[in-house]
Amino acid sequence: MFSTLRPRLAPLSALLFAIILIAGCARPASTSPLIDSKSSFWSGRISLQVQSETAQSFSAGFELKGQPERGELTLISPLGNVLGVLRWAPGEATLDSGNQKIQRFASVDELMAQATGAAVPLSALFAWLQGDNASVSGWSADLSRRSEGRITATRAQPLPQADLRVVLDQ
Repeated sequence: MFSTLRPRLAPLSALLFAIILIAGCARPASTSPLIDSKSSFWSGRISLQVQSETAQSFSAGFELKGQPERGELTLISPLGNVLGVLRWAPGEATLDSGNQKIQRFASVDELMAQATGAAVPLSALFAWLQGDNASVSGWSADLSRRSEGRITATRAQPLPQADLRVVLDQ
């Protein structure tokens, strides 16, 4: 879905990024069967820039709930429209892009690579959001501004380089 969205969103990505930065994307917390005593919930804004031959950039509001093994990531436009819902559980992962279009993947890693254009380490993202500077091959995270709700991570290897930025709702 996002591979088909990228060409449509590419010209708007700079504008979307500016709107997201200015307007925020505060979203009320929602309840879900994915959230239990071991689960977590975060919301805010997320952006990913992939420095490939044709640079790719994606920015959206987000709600992340669950845990690395089972969870849900909802991506939201600045206007509040749901762009897509990524869900994962052991042995399965799905991308619901609306209009009854659901793509299935063998793993959450494959889902993240397809949805974002880069293999974002989801289990490390959960750790980084909790303040644990988890080590992931090729990635380096900067948690120095986590208390301000800001996390950045850069992937140097494998190429292309990717920059992930998260701004949490406070």
